[in-house]
Amino acid sequence: MRKYLLCSTLISLACLLLISCGGSKDAVKEKAFANEAFRIKRGTNIAHWLSQSKRRGAERDAFITEKDIKYIDSLGFDHVRLPIDEEQMWDETGKRNEDAFALMKNCLDWCSDAGLRVVIDLHILRSHHFNEGDKPLWTKPAEQDKFIMLWKDLSSFLKEYPNGMVAYEPMNEPVADDPEQWNNLLARLIDSVRIWEPARVLVLGSNRWQSAATFDTFRVPENDTNLILSYHFYEPFFLTHYKAAWTNLKDFEGKVNYPGQIVLDGKLPEHKKIYTIDTLEYMMRKPFAMAEKMKLPLYCGEFGVFLDHFPEAKLSWYRDMVTIFEKHNVAYANWNYKSTAFGIVDDKGLPTPKTNILLGKK
Repeated sequence: MRKYLLCSTLISLACLLLISCGGSKDAVKEKAFANEAFRIKRGTNIAHWLSQSKRRGAERDAFITEKDIKYIDSLGFDHVRLPIDEEQMWDETGKRNEDAFALMKNCLDWCSDAGLRVVIDLHILRSHHFNEGDKPLWTKPAEQDKFIMLWKDLSSFLKEYPNGMVAYEPMNEPVADDPEQWNNLLARLIDSVRIWEPARVLVLGSNRWQSAATFDTFRVPENDTNLILSYHFYEPFFLTHYKAAWTNLKDFEGKVNYPGQIVLDGKLPEHKKIYTIDTLEYMMRKPFAMAEKMKLPLYCGEFGVFLDHFPEAKLSWYRDMVTIFEKHNVAYANWNYKSTAFGIVDDKGLPTPKTNILLGKK
């Protein structure tokens, strides 16, 4: 009997020790995120899941799983950018779609377990789509109020995650006729977030598709160190969007080249432009200058090439892009993780030739 009691006691102590160790591991992980700055270097966009997708129910549930997050981590990326759309996350009254919020939480928890940081990107609003002509966000004050309220709701849901793990990107690719419309709305949003979460890192982009060319019209608050400046880069468009159905290149038949003259058989002045690594670097000069002036980190949150029409040119472009990012200490996330058109994995989940380039393994 005494022997039985001794064994039982030892087993109980062992169980308590295991539970304690497990709890300590979780605590250490949370503490590490909580005490670290939000620093990122290489990532990928988890697109066409909670944004720009008609998938719902089981199909949406299965599109991105914990296996994908573990795979992204295993490749060597340190963060993901997670685009979300208003119409997926909330109904038209502003009430949460709980199934979508549950998927977002799952993704964040998987990323936490994997040690990946996350940029939550409010990608498309009902009042603002970057490729649509009508954008009520800029003309209806009620839509701007709604924009602030959506972020207040997101903040109330996301604030449990450490500042060192999750950053907020207020809106993807704002497109206003007057850059001051975006500057003013962004200033209002920042003031609001600073009331709710004074230390949360915000990822801020310039007007007109977050273009590098518009950074000289971009107004960023001074003396706020919890900011990351963000731009997107898809130049030269002849290469990155060749035959993309949503562009004016959908029927284009020219022979595209990089580096060098962009359209080898082209006759128009824009076809004869020369693009090299120096050209691309020069086109990014405005973000470089602002980041240096304001002493803030810089992030290219989107860049990529549509399909494999010109594979050698495509891979040369990716190599030059990563070289520029590394030279100027720019963090980056390619567009995107999982799609035939832009993805770093193919339809079978296997890495594509550009994956190693994006990971710095040229």
